[in-house]
Amino acid sequence: MGVTSPPSPSSEFDTHAARLTDAERERALDVLREGAALGRLSHDTFVRRMELALAARRRDELAALTADLRTEGRWSRMVLGTVGAVSGFTVKLRRAWQSERLPKLLLPAPGTYPLRIGRDPANGLRLSHDTVSRVHAELSLQGGMWVLRDLGSTNGTSVNGRRVIGAAVVQAGDQVAFGQVAFCLAAD
Repeated sequence: MGVTSPPSPSSEFDTHAARLTDAERERALDVLREGAALGRLSHDTFVRRMELALAARRRDELAALTADLRTEGRWSRMVLGTVGAVSGFTVKLRRAWQSERLPKLLLPAPGTYPLRIGRDPANGLRLSHDTVSRVHAELSLQGGMWVLRDLGSTNGTSVNGRRVIGAAVVQAGDQVAFGQVAFCLAAD
């Protein structure tokens, strides 16, 4: 009995799928990013799937990672993009309309102490309103930029409709609110 050697690799069919292209991997990553942006994936799920997509070796592995994230067609994206643009425009229009109606808050002169804002009479700007904390916020010039810092207020400080967590850079024309008391920042 003779011993037969295994067939040489050149005589066998290649059973491995073709290597993933960078474009295929990038498309899958785009679908995952869009799914996270639309709230279809939690942060942890998004991060885990991104790791798996980067480690994937086959197309079916990528397909499994994005199978539950149906992507909209071109028409749907166009309609949703248009609605988003119109919605964004109406928000800007409303903000511009309100801005002209808001009382102005002059930015302090450079070189002055930070402006403390709140209900306490010792503040530089005293606001007697139930939604304003005793020591609510502080406005100061730092490195040539105006910085608005929330000082742990109960009802929050916002800039252009977004709540300030810690501090935010502001400029003339921005809308600021301390609780429910709103102003439009203005330069001297």
